[in-house]
Amino acid sequence: MNAAGFLAVGYYSANMTGNVSALASGLHEGRMEVVLSCCGLVLAFVAGAVLSTLLVHAGRRRHLPSIYARSILLEACLLGLLGTIDLLFPAQPRDPLLAYGLSFLMGLQNATVTRISGARVRTTHMTGMLTDVGLELADWLDTFFNPVDPARRAATRERLGLHAAIVLSFTLGGISGAFLYGWWSGLFLLLLAGVLACLALPGALSHE
Repeated sequence: MNAAGFLAVGYYSANMTGNVSALASGLHEGRMEVVLSCCGLVLAFVAGAVLSTLLVHAGRRRHLPSIYARSILLEACLLGLLGTIDLLFPAQPRDPLLAYGLSFLMGLQNATVTRISGARVRTTHMTGMLTDVGLELADWLDTFFNPVDPARRAATRERLGLHAAIVLSFTLGGISGAFLYGWWSGLFLLLLAGVLACLALPGALSHE
């Protein structure tokens, strides 16, 4: 989604570090259109995270274990809507809707997975993930020279595998998204929405 968003509108919808930096540069250069665009992207991302958190809180109060799947299902529905907009609308108002809509979805997804994992994983934050990979790789290598409890070593190896897998998945997803959006444009967003819906539906419909 992040790579497809860049091809569609020229912004990385999940890269809030870059967007805040671009905001600062735009302010320095007096380019208010850049400042306003970046403010909009940041606010949309935060709004998505806020909505996800409110949904999770509401679901927990009602003792709904399926609330996480329902959040992903909501993301799938909104992504399908964006794909339809991409196919049917001209550049204006399509581009702003896609840019802010994808940032909103990235915030929603990131907050949902952060809650699911107990703040261990943020699916769009590769800087943090790569930092964790470096830390855990160093910790794992250190165990060969300074023996530690086997359970601690296994836990380090497990965290290293998890974060490395997320980085690899994000990279492969970005490559796939770039090529598929380049070939299919809005149809790719619709396809991705369908895949997300299929993944989320079993959990969303579960009453356990």
